Amino acid sequence: MTIRTRTGLAVALAATLSLAACGGGGDPLNNQPASGGGGTAAAGTVTVGSADFSESKLLAQIYTGALKAKGVKVNEPRLGIGARETYLKGLTDGSINVLPEYTGALTSYYDKNYSGTDPNEVYEHLKTVLPQGVTVLDPSTAENNDSITVTKATAEAKSLRTLSDLAKVSGDLTLGAPAEFKERTQGIPGLEKTYGITFKQFRPLNGQALIQALTNGQVDAANVFTTDPAFTQHEIVALEDDKGLFGSQNVVPLVSSDVAQNKEAVAALNGVSKALTTKDLQQMLTQVDVQHADPAQVADDFLKSRNLG
Repeated sequence: MTIRTRTGLAVALAATLSLAACGGGGDPLNNQPASGGGGTAAAGTVTVGSADFSESKLLAQIYTGALKAKGVKVNEPRLGIGARETYLKGLTDGSINVLPEYTGALTSYYDKNYSGTDPNEVYEHLKTVLPQGVTVLDPSTAENNDSITVTKATAEAKSLRTLSDLAKVSGDLTLGAPAEFKERTQGIPGLEKTYGITFKQFRPLNGQALIQALTNGQVDAANVFTTDPAFTQHEIVALEDDKGLFGSQNVVPLVSSDVAQNKEAVAALNGVSKALTTKDLQQMLTQVDVQHADPAQVADDFLKSRNLG
């Protein structure tokens, strides 16, 4: 993973991930602490929690609505709890029963030496390193991951589809990214080692300034999260990471063992995973972070559109 900064949100993924874009998502690996209540979920009910960035909060609303639609008794979701170290405690003390997570980030949290990148292998390894009493259900194809993104005009002019393609022309291009991307393992050093990509120039930029620089031609490529709303607002395209430098960050429900034994709950959450795509998250985060729509209503609309609510 890597360290990124997402536009309109700014959450860092220290040591292995980061955000670089224009709203919405957040840091799957190491989001910053925020206030979160304690307490224990009422007996016989399910409580969904979230980290403190808008994508996680939105996913928690979606999970809550899907569970309710299946007749599972649910509490109001506990949103914005904070860092992984904080919200995972809720699964052990019973105050939380379900959390939206990311396969690669969660695997790295429990096994810092693991370096797999294949999505299926990462998911299978994750199941072996989780602590007793918690498990993951089916992963989604929706993925919140690093990308190197260019405008569609640049992609067409230079015949760019993959990062391997980019290696052939990178010496003439300028990269924009958060400052830490210059040094991190899966940043510029990783691009050079894995693909032989060496840019002519690097410009440290974050958030909306990064997206503006990309669309205005001040930089030729940018480090952007794949679920960022910028993809719905601009003619930009993420180049395929064909050698797996950035690993996999598929959205996956992390649940307590009692929820894993509840057939209705499992069906509801797996149904979300089956339906959810990266494009769905881009569009919903555009509504939430750019258009300032009510996240609960956005979640409800998504569930209804997929016959899940």
